[in-house]
Amino acid sequence: MRHKFVVFVFVLIALNSFGQQNKSVQGSLVEYVNPLVGTDSDHALSNGNTYPAIALPWGMNFWTPQTNKMGNGWGYMYHDVKIRGFKQTHQPSPWINDYAAFSLFPETGKLVIDEGRRASWFSHKAEISKPHYYRAYLADYDVITEITPTERAAQFRFTFPESSASHILIDAFNKGSMVKISPRDKTITGYCRNNRGGVPENFHNYFIIRFDKDFAETATWKDSVLTKGSEMAEGDHVMAVISFKTIKGEQVHARVASSFISPEQAELNLKREIGEQTFDQIRSKAEQVWNTEFARVKVEGGTVDQNRTFYTALYHTMLFPRKFYEIDADNKVVHYSPYNGKVLPGYQFTDNGFWDTFRAVFPYFTLMHPTLSSHIMEGLANTFNESGWLPEWASPGHRDCMVGSNSAVIISDAYLKGIRGFDISKLYEAILKNTENEGPMHSVGRYGVKYYNKLGYIPYNVGVNENTARTLEYSFADWCIWKLAKDLGRPQEEIDRFAKRALNYQNVFDKTVGFMRGRNEDGIFQSPFRPDKWGDAFTEGSSWHWTWCVFHDPQGLANLFGGRQKMADRLDEMFVAAPTFDYSYYGSQIHEITEMLIANMGQYAHGNEPVQHAIYLYDYLGQPWKGQYWIRQTMDKLYNPNPDGLCGDEDNGQTSAWYVFSAMGFYPVAPGTGEYAIGSPLFKKITLTLENGKKFEIDAPQNSDENIYLNKVTLNGAVYDKNYITHTTFLKGGKLQFDMTKAPNKSRGTSPESRPYSFSNRGK
Repeated sequence: MRHKFVVFVFVLIALNSFGQQNKSVQGSLVEYVNPLVGTDSDHALSNGNTYPAIALPWGMNFWTPQTNKMGNGWGYMYHDVKIRGFKQTHQPSPWINDYAAFSLFPETGKLVIDEGRRASWFSHKAEISKPHYYRAYLADYDVITEITPTERAAQFRFTFPESSASHILIDAFNKGSMVKISPRDKTITGYCRNNRGGVPENFHNYFIIRFDKDFAETATWKDSVLTKGSEMAEGDHVMAVISFKTIKGEQVHARVASSFISPEQAELNLKREIGEQTFDQIRSKAEQVWNTEFARVKVEGGTVDQNRTFYTALYHTMLFPRKFYEIDADNKVVHYSPYNGKVLPGYQFTDNGFWDTFRAVFPYFTLMHPTLSSHIMEGLANTFNESGWLPEWASPGHRDCMVGSNSAVIISDAYLKGIRGFDISKLYEAILKNTENEGPMHSVGRYGVKYYNKLGYIPYNVGVNENTARTLEYSFADWCIWKLAKDLGRPQEEIDRFAKRALNYQNVFDKTVGFMRGRNEDGIFQSPFRPDKWGDAFTEGSSWHWTWCVFHDPQGLANLFGGRQKMADRLDEMFVAAPTFDYSYYGSQIHEITEMLIANMGQYAHGNEPVQHAIYLYDYLGQPWKGQYWIRQTMDKLYNPNPDGLCGDEDNGQTSAWYVFSAMGFYPVAPGTGEYAIGSPLFKKITLTLENGKKFEIDAPQNSDENIYLNKVTLNGAVYDKNYITHTTFLKGGKLQFDMTKAPNKSRGTSPESRPYSFSNRGK
């Protein structure tokens, strides 16, 4: 009896402890976030291609542990076993790589400079990674390193062992750097200039590092030569070293800030954002910032893993674009222009590829962060003023990457949703310029625009790569411009021009095969044709993926197929077709192909952006239950809260934004329509707290792994049969309730009135 009592008490204690842990997690939503999600990646296979970003939302600077060589885009790889630095990073993607990076690294014993030889063993078992806090134990040196961030600064805490030779090494990286040690002030200043393009000649990242311990010795390193006692070095690649004695458990703090404007602005950033605050105070504030943002999307009724996956996805959604502006001594917003090298007033943002993020990231901002969206729009106007072009991929300035004219999409979507506070006339001028001109690089302006405007498509055989993908994206952008032009009261001829071009997608659909297809200048479709050929006429995908890229007119696409049922049949086929492929355009099997293969979802390639919206097209075809099934399959199968928790490139938060929207039960298939297609919510309840103070509840009390289908939907108590919900409805606040069942309801949402917007139905 006594043993049973002991067991009973033990169970009570365990349950109480579990409850306390849950209560603690509920109180601090950052505890759900795992920044290591996506880091189990490499060049051949992406499970996210992310790194653990220690940052505030949209912060100017991130910090990350560095396991790979300087300059390697895969700076942190989960399977690596050694850390060689803790670096300030601005990398948006391993394919774009980093810029303005420098690092700090503690050592004990004999000083080791070379990054490969100095690297220390570490273990994930002794690693803590959260958005607001990072901790790692460097086993070779018996040193604990901790980091906590602000937007433009950070604080380090190094815990040393007893040592007569403890060191901190500041690696300013190659491609131009300088360090200056000031022992009297316990300060190191300097700059780094490393980049992969997209910067003016005068580009610098000025940094300041202030310590709370006197330096016993100093040294600098330059051109492979270490000079003891030196306090200044400048060259292609320089480092600074400070040394001191430490007692066991002694903590040395480093306050770090930087600026793209000047050394004085870097010091101002340090004073304003760190000042005399302690490490724990900064960590607490950073945690509060993240928790405030996360709490605006409160999820209930999911599993712990679902909560972790959701809030980690939300974290990834709120990292980019990066704030590339600073606050000057007069408390005015200013920025160093990565386009003309001047310091100018106003907002600026960077590190974003709109080809990825126009789909869900920016629509998320318009819904949950309209003020931020307004600032980003102002930044786009500034970019046009400073460079003469809108950005399509900026890091930090224009980069020649990807296709499309998607700046028009995000501008139109923001303005049409009522976001103001920016110069729409200037942005519309910039949009019009894009529609008639090629830019200084293929990603800026519209590559192949003369063919597109004359023929209504870009021919396959005129030397413009990925021509059909460009045609489809220009066509959607032109539809967005048509809507914006109408709203702005532009001349009717101009409005009609873009209405006509919005139908240009029709010119590259081959009705004889039921796929989008390259088309030669003489009007004859390109041959031979394989719908599973990646690249060539398309971008990072095949016709299986790009055929659905008629975001604004699914009904028009269905008409080309010969009816909604025929389009639905092809959509069904995509999920079960053999995952064949032709990689001859690339010369080897690119990682996106591999990611499609291992997902075992037929030709559906969720790991890359062009096809991510396609599941929701069932809403337009009168068969929403099919979309509900595949949405839940994708969320459950391709996302998890572990280092391999993504199924392709994260791409500035887009892959995560798909999950965030889908878990909430809706998705912005066509930015610019002001509509969100309804799917299958993942949680029993989600409460959105909007910026205007309104709350919108999404309730699905019967939700479970089996109950994935929508039997009945009510909006504010009234039966709601539509397969979409409007942006305006969200802004008013209210309650959307889903009656979830195990079996599909094949009568709900099947009427023509239930379908979301299609351009071809605009007159009906």
